[in-house]
Amino acid sequence: MNAQFFILGVLEAVLVVAATYFATRWYLEGRANSHARKVQAEADRILEEVETRRRDAALEAKDEAIRLRAELDRELTQRRKEVERIERRVEQKEESIDQKITALDRREQELRRLDQETQRSREAWESERARKQAEFEADRARQQADLDAARDRHLQELERVAGLTADQARDELVREVEDEARGLAARRLHELDLELREEADRRSRRILATTIQRIASDYVSESTVSVIPLPSDDMKGRIIGREGRNIRALEQATGVDLIVDDTPEAVTISAFDPVRREVARRALNKLLQDGRIHPTRIEEIVSKTRTELEQVMREEGEKIAYEANVPGLHPDLIKLLGRLKFRTSYGQNVLGHSLETSMIAAALAAELGADVNVAKTAGLLHDIGKAVDHEVEGPHALIGADIAKRLGRSSKIVHAIAAHHGEEEPQTVEAFIVATADAISGARPGARREMVETYIKRLEALEGVANSFDGVEKSFAIQAGREVRILVAPDSIDDLAAARLARDVSKKIEESLEYPGQIKVTVIRETRAVDYAR
Repeated sequence: MNAQFFILGVLEAVLVVAATYFATRWYLEGRANSHARKVQAEADRILEEVETRRRDAALEAKDEAIRLRAELDRELTQRRKEVERIERRVEQKEESIDQKITALDRREQELRRLDQETQRSREAWESERARKQAEFEADRARQQADLDAARDRHLQELERVAGLTADQARDELVREVEDEARGLAARRLHELDLELREEADRRSRRILATTIQRIASDYVSESTVSVIPLPSDDMKGRIIGREGRNIRALEQATGVDLIVDDTPEAVTISAFDPVRREVARRALNKLLQDGRIHPTRIEEIVSKTRTELEQVMREEGEKIAYEANVPGLHPDLIKLLGRLKFRTSYGQNVLGHSLETSMIAAALAAELGADVNVAKTAGLLHDIGKAVDHEVEGPHALIGADIAKRLGRSSKIVHAIAAHHGEEEPQTVEAFIVATADAISGARPGARREMVETYIKRLEALEGVANSFDGVEKSFAIQAGREVRILVAPDSIDDLAAARLARDVSKKIEESLEYPGQIKVTVIRETRAVDYAR
């Protein structure tokens, strides 16, 4: 019984498993078939879309091909037309060239014919010329024979009348011609000598005037005393000190005379040595700023000031040598040049005068073809003796020449320095140039105190000449008298009249005034229109 139940249970289980298997398989096959149908539908759709795109792409490619074909046809048509046009032009050129070649051939044939005719004409002319030349030579030979015979007869007659042979008459004539030629040559040489002297004088004046104008500069006249301004008159008592000890200490330390008088708020320093006077001036200014004025402090300040001034003189000497373009000077010469900054001559600063003389001498040497380096160096050092002429006996020119010689300057420079005031007779062109440049710098209008009045009168005369013409409103002499500017009334002077006025003023200045170089005349005609916005 149990075995039957077991078998029945097993059968039931087998049936359940089989039913489950078949049910599952049926379900899975149904789903697989459904998925397969979906995949097939999607594949069909994709294939249809691909086919549609392929047909569209084929249509587009066909359209593009048609368009490119049309463009290519148009381009080929244009190219064909261009080629045809070029071919027509080439054919026209060929026809033109053929015509020109034909014309050239005709011209060549014509020229060949003309050349042949010319050759025949030349041969005929040569033959005729040879015949006429032979006839002329024969006629000339006959005429020469007749002239020789006539000359012989004439000479024989002259010898008979004069009682001299032909050789004697010729010698006499030669002597008379030689005497006359010598006289004419002597007179001509004298005239040439005068003309050369006048021309040399004119050229030298022109060179000097041009040089003066190029090197013109301004100077301020300086005095031989220094005035020290004081903050108040109470400082005079402090400068004098108790029983005059401060003023005595300052005078002893500097070697100057300190003048304290009734001049309000000022004291005066007087000394023949400009360097001492400058040391005293600087030291006193420092003492006034410091406020401590007593003998010990005075000696200390004076010592420091003297050291500072030596450095200043050295720097000034180097600066002037650089401006004059004179390198390689001995340090002692540089220092002596710096001392000239505090030296004046007739109110003219000697250092500035030396620089100007150097520049003028260089310009003159360049104009005359002399040694420019010698001229400008000697011009810069020509007054170097004035730096020590208070300490050494003798003319400053010879003192300066001795200093330059001892410090290694060349013999030409030494001679030019010594000869610039006539202590030695000038022997070189450079010596004459330095003396001339020194005179130009000292005599230039406005350079020295005694020339100022003459200089001012010349400027006033220049303006007076301009103001003497009708239509002139104002005139101004500027550029140290090298230019005059004229303002005219625009109503009475037009543009053409302004040009004539400038020429007339120039002529009158040339006729009535004496001046170096040239004067520029500028006429200014200005019209102004003024209105007001209200």
